[in-house]
Amino acid sequence: MREEEKKRTSQNSKFQKFFRKRWVFPAIYLMSAAVILTAVLWYQNISNDVAEDLKTPKQGENAIGDQEAVEVNALKENFKMPALDPDSVNVVKKFYDPNASTEEQEAALVYYENSYRMNKGIDLAREDQKEFDVVASLSGTVTKAEKDPILGYVVEIEHENEVVTVYQSLSSATVEEGDKVEQSQPIGKAGKSLYNEEDGVHVHFEIRKNGVAMNPLTFMDKPVTSVNEPAQEETTEESAADEQTSEEPMTEEESTTEEQTSEEQTTEEESTTEDSSSEESKDKDAEAGDKSTEETPDANKDAKNGETETEGSEQSNEPEASNNTINS
Repeated sequence: MREEEKKRTSQNSKFQKFFRKRWVFPAIYLMSAAVILTAVLWYQNISNDVAEDLKTPKQGENAIGDQEAVEVNALKENFKMPALDPDSVNVVKKFYDPNASTEEQEAALVYYENSYRMNKGIDLAREDQKEFDVVASLSGTVTKAEKDPILGYVVEIEHENEVVTVYQSLSSATVEEGDKVEQSQPIGKAGKSLYNEEDGVHVHFEIRKNGVAMNPLTFMDKPVTSVNEPAQEETTEESAADEQTSEEPMTEEESTTEEQTSEEQTTEEESTTEDSSSEESKDKDAEAGDKSTEETPDANKDAKNGETETEGSEQSNEPEASNNTINS
């Protein structure tokens, strides 16, 4: 027992002697500070690496951007009538449909400069012919906003899926090229145009897909993705129908003019034939007269010759008679 106590006391005395040295505690403080600093720096490096890994995408994976998040979370817009109060306007002229009836096709023609042209959109107007606010049918970017001497103010707005909406016959425009507009945002006022004076105060609205005009009424309350470009056959049929419709009124006028010209030509030909026939008859009469005149002197000559012969015979008979009287 005493030996163990001696060992313990000897060990304690050694520790006490060690800690009694002046450099022990400063060394302990320095060691602990170094350990703490290394731990802090290591933690900062780890946090920075994690942040960079979150910012930079890995190879072979698509980065998660803000635009994709907006496209996923954003609500899809549907086409709406380009009027601030859709209930106050009516469709006064519809889109020209080549598959529609002849009456509907005639009602969808625009008369300008003595020719009929197809309506590439729809025309909206109020019953009282007053101005109304025209709004954007969809959100998009203004690509054109200028005044046309024939069409009035024209505004074109570009949307996704290569779709463009066109607003014509505006009396004024409140947007400029490059502006971002939201759906139902006012872009101008309805007005008149020289191209379609028949509809009065109205707005001409078109929906185009890659430059091809589509029927706006078929896409109302539908998203932009519903607008699909028609097949080539359909476009060719439409172009043929355009040519036919553009030529129909002209052919009527041409037919009337042709009839008039043909009648004039026939009358002229008849008059010329009559004149020629009359001239021919005159020529024939003149020829006949010349022949008669040519024949008459011969006849006169014959008559004169006959008279002379009769006179000679009479004279010859007279001396015979005288001779006979003498002899008697």
